[in-house]
Amino acid sequence: MLYVLMGKSASGKDTIFKKLLDIPKLKLKKIVPYTTRPLRSGELDGNDYHFVSRNTMYELEAAGKIIEHRCYRTVHGEWHYFTADDGINIKGGDRFLTIGTLEAYIKLREYYGAENVTPIYIYVDDFERIARSLKREKKQEAPSVPEVCRRFLADEIDFSDELLQKEGIDILYENIDIDTCVQAVSNMILTDGAPLNM
Repeated sequence: MLYVLMGKSASGKDTIFKKLLDIPKLKLKKIVPYTTRPLRSGELDGNDYHFVSRNTMYELEAAGKIIEHRCYRTVHGEWHYFTADDGINIKGGDRFLTIGTLEAYIKLREYYGAENVTPIYIYVDDFERIARSLKREKKQEAPSVPEVCRRFLADEIDFSDELLQKEGIDILYENIDIDTCVQAVSNMILTDGAPLNM
């Protein structure tokens, strides 16, 4: 089973992702996505993302290895994010976890089959998200308020209520307290994708 963790920017996905991987009883293996953007402060190649060149991306695409692909036109230029089929077998009985967008979830579901892919949508109030985004951006080498605004507005489109409903994502895990949120997600995974009452 593949669990796709998603949510708007600054919803806490990265932290929740790491905490879930650290829970031994879940026995989760991570699928690391790829990107052509530069590393951010604190990130490690092969851990947070596979940071690759555009040429590498084109080679994977030519080999038919790219499952889903997104391109963002940022204030720093075009950044590509994608998931590649790099030999992972999600149908072998193991549990896998990855981070993605709603679009990525849809493509992964089409590629692997709906019965093998479960969405995990993390929700945070917009005011809290924008505060977190600005705090995180200040730590970057070249902080950009326009980039924070771009991501925020793009998320409003990419994760609209209409699109979530259309794709059958009606269970939201609210990240007010991260440990409570992680526990709720963990419980769902342990029950093989059946959510418990939160």
